[in-house]
Amino acid sequence: MNERDRLLELLTRLAYEKRKVILASGRESDFYIDTKQATLSAEGHYLVGRLVLSEVRALVPGVQAVGGLTMGADPNQWVEGKKGLPRGARVCVLEDVVTTGGSTLKAVERCRSEELDVRGVVALIDREEGGRAAVEAAGVPLRSLFRRSDFP
Repeated sequence: MNERDRLLELLTRLAYEKRKVILASGRESDFYIDTKQATLSAEGHYLVGRLVLSEVRALVPGVQAVGGLTMGADPNQWVEGKKGLPRGARVCVLEDVVTTGGSTLKAVERCRSEELDVRGVVALIDREEGGRAAVEAAGVPLRSLFRRSDFP
């Protein structure tokens, strides 16, 4: 089994639930996926690292930094590590799940406000609910390892 298939198997078994939920966007969905359940396992961490790195390198040749929004326990700056980056550095935003694209666009705008050159977004999962179109309408290409249609 290749690494992508193995990660999809882990996500499906550990993180995916077929049930109704209200998402952060306020929308109702018929499934929930808590990627942390799979990605924070030793094997999941390894697979995400390898697969996301490959996508980032393909999408943003010469990438100088990656990052994304977090939840809780945040430091005081919107962009950490900027001191070590030159103005206009090529960066890639990372996401776990893209739904409407709202959080992703917030991360893109924060990077741009710090004079970073956002060249792309790499997500683990695209829920196929308009997020990709919203991000790409802002001039940022988005790649995802998986889409909603990859799950049962």
